[in-house]
Amino acid sequence: MPTVKDVIVKKPSDAEAAECKVWPIWKCEPSTFDWAYTEKETCLLLEGKVTVSDGADSVSFGPGDLVVFPEDLECTWNVSEAVTKHYNFG
Repeated sequence: MPTVKDVIVKKPSDAEAAECKVWPIWKCEPSTFDWAYTEKETCLLLEGKVTVSDGADSVSFGPGDLVVFPEDLECTWNVSEAVTKHYNFG
């Protein structure tokens, strides 16, 4: 079972950022919720701040970060600033 230590957070290359900009957009107001990934998700945060926790560890990310969540990750999202992100599953 993956943990948040398996989440990849990095600054995208120009090519990666351009690819992300054709993906759908998801928005979320500040909130806390549980989430289980049934497939890999890659997203590019345009705005907002998030900390994702699996109960043992946590990882934080914000505007400009490219984030890859592994399939089968179960975690809690803590959205501290409203999020706008491009996302892609698979």
